[in-house]
Amino acid sequence: MGKLVRDLIPDIIEQSGRIPRTRQLDTHEFELALAEKLMEEADEFRRAGRDDRPEELADVFEVVSCLASSLGLTMADVAALAADKRERRGGFVDRIWLE
Repeated sequence: MGKLVRDLIPDIIEQSGRIPRTRQLDTHEFELALAEKLMEEADEFRRAGRDDRPEELADVFEVVSCLASSLGLTMADVAALAADKRERRGGFVDRIWLE
């Protein structure tokens, strides 16, 4: 079982003297793989120490950006949708925990 990797990873593997086995995903496979990658990166963010969290957050952002693009959205579109939802339901600024 493989996994979705960043575009330059096969080149990096080749530079280390190994031969990567790759294939390009179709649109449906890509969207499923991105959803799985989002969960993976979110879990890495959750487990990361405070100093490593900015880089892990950047990984989450990269996956979200690709997901948006696969849905025909820009990050500006996503930000507008988030702002609309924040207006209707609020954000998380107040740190409210519902018991």
